Amino acid sequence: MHVNIDPRDTMSNSPLSWLQIIVIAITVGLNALDGFDVLSISFASPGIAKEWGIDRAALGIVLSMELVGMALGSIFLGGVADKIGRRPTVLGCLVVMAVGMYMVTTVKGLVDLSIWRVITGLGIGGMLAAINAVAAEFSNEKRRHLSVSIMAIGYPIGAVIGGAIVARLLQGHDWRAVFHFGAAITAAFIPLVFLLMPESVYWLTRKQPPGALEAINRTLRRFGRTAVNALPVIAAEVRKRSAADLFAPGLVAVTILVTTAYFLHIITFYFIVKWVPKIVVDMGFAPSAAAGVLVWTNVGGATGGAVLGLLTQRFGVRQLTIAVMVLSTVAVTVFGRTPPDLHKLQLTCAIAGFCTNAAIVGMYAIFAQAFPTHARAGGTGFAVGVGRGGAMLAPVLAGFLFTWGYALPTVAILMSLGSLCAAGLLVLLRFKPADDRASEGRAAAPTQA
Repeated sequence: MHVNIDPRDTMSNSPLSWLQIIVIAITVGLNALDGFDVLSISFASPGIAKEWGIDRAALGIVLSMELVGMALGSIFLGGVADKIGRRPTVLGCLVVMAVGMYMVTTVKGLVDLSIWRVITGLGIGGMLAAINAVAAEFSNEKRRHLSVSIMAIGYPIGAVIGGAIVARLLQGHDWRAVFHFGAAITAAFIPLVFLLMPESVYWLTRKQPPGALEAINRTLRRFGRTAVNALPVIAAEVRKRSAADLFAPGLVAVTILVTTAYFLHIITFYFIVKWVPKIVVDMGFAPSAAAGVLVWTNVGGATGGAVLGLLTQRFGVRQLTIAVMVLSTVAVTVFGRTPPDLHKLQLTCAIAGFCTNAAIVGMYAIFAQAFPTHARAGGTGFAVGVGRGGAMLAPVLAGFLFTWGYALPTVAILMSLGSLCAAGLLVLLRFKPADDRASEGRAAAPTQA
């Protein structure tokens, strides 16, 4: 049986099928690869430095290479996902990541290592932009914010689980084992995505490439939905619209506001993530204790993302994100004044992780809501890519503040202001949830509340 209905309405108004839930779960795992990768190079770096006899300055360059690649991948490959589709972009990025991680184990010097870290980062950056769109577009209207939020907590989950696995690997192997494991796990996702993640119905309906109707109906049947007998009529010039619309009059203000807010908040987030171990060690605790504090930061982050996702079922995502950004400012300030007590530091950092990561999850949900299908991955990629600049800036800026003689309480207050300024920008943000059909010149069908 076929019906004459926009397939996007079927996706928006129907309960989630098991296959949709599995696809969203896969995006959590894909995002966890980012958390694992960022932490893996940090764990591997002491072994690299010892084996090759390199100093901290050279090692610092290597540690930043993946962030450079991620920024470039997010900015440039997000638009590719809007152009050629979510599924081929995710598969291509996974191949790049698996190759990049494996090749790291074969290098003999810093130049080769840096090149492969950039290449790995390119794959991760492009994939992050694509999976935000996947999580949004494979959900229904009622659970969309929750689905994107669950996807986004993959990062701290990957950091926590990956950190535990890497710590065990390094007990009996050298630093290359970290990247062998990362390459194997990444490669394992390729058949999962190939077999279980079809192309987005939203993307197929909007772009309407050859064979779109058949592909949409195959997906609808896999989801247990009724097939459609025709695609909605969308003008060719509308189907050809791209991520370039991010800077067109209708979207440019939103693009600038959400990108700047994300950039500023990331500065605060990465101050905590990058400097907590060093600060705790400087207080007189062992490096293992400092690592434990960082684990609690990521546990708090995963919890915060999950809680915010659940709250979006009852409250507006913009208001929630503003609230947790303000709380991030308070939590990071309190961290700067916490005495050298390990239990108090763990609790404070868990709360700071809860608030700062919840705000990141909220921003991902805002990206999915603010950008239409034809620019959703590109918009997410641009904002996340620019945000990686904040990730690179944060540890450097804090380092200069410490070097200039500022004490931890002052540095923490100054670094916390990124979240406060981001909250102020979101107060100014005004947008209607992106509606493809409005830009297609057709009335939007009513959706389930």
